[in-house]
Amino acid sequence: MEWEELEQACQACQRCSLYKTRNKLVFGGGNRDASLMFIGEGPGRQEDATGIPFVGKSGQLLDKILAAIDVKREDVYIGNIVKCRPPNNRDPKEDEKKACLPYLRNQVHLIRPRIIVCLGRVAAQSIISPDFKITRQHGSWTERKGYYLTATYHPSALLRVPSRKKEAWEDFKKIKEKLASVQKEP
Repeated sequence: MEWEELEQACQACQRCSLYKTRNKLVFGGGNRDASLMFIGEGPGRQEDATGIPFVGKSGQLLDKILAAIDVKREDVYIGNIVKCRPPNNRDPKEDEKKACLPYLRNQVHLIRPRIIVCLGRVAAQSIISPDFKITRQHGSWTERKGYYLTATYHPSALLRVPSRKKEAWEDFKKIKEKLASVQKEP
């Protein structure tokens, strides 16, 4: 599907029960020609209210981190595993993830980013490997089907456990290096 058809399909989606409790669909947003794509687990309260990904406290922290590595938010694309907020910000259930993943895959296909960064355990286990251990494997790289994949801590985890910010900072420096290297490739 192309962008308009894909967004309409997401708006009309009833593949899982999350559509019943959402206020707004959070389709994703940013540069549709981005080399760098971030994927979170799902919308939170602020995102559900606005329909825009990563606008709450986690999003504000992500914006600060991006600015620190000299990457503009408008130059990246940000999406989520699920497009509707799970009640009480719980982790998305397996059936909810399975219902939404085809839409996310379609977005990745349309954007064709060179780098995909999973923000947090849920995204990493859905995209990189079901047994991904965020505390042990964050910052490591995998190449699959022409995409460079990595994961780092979700910004909300950094707000809860500030001692992990140093590790995340190292991950983001590697992301910046990888971005510079892929932008030099033909």
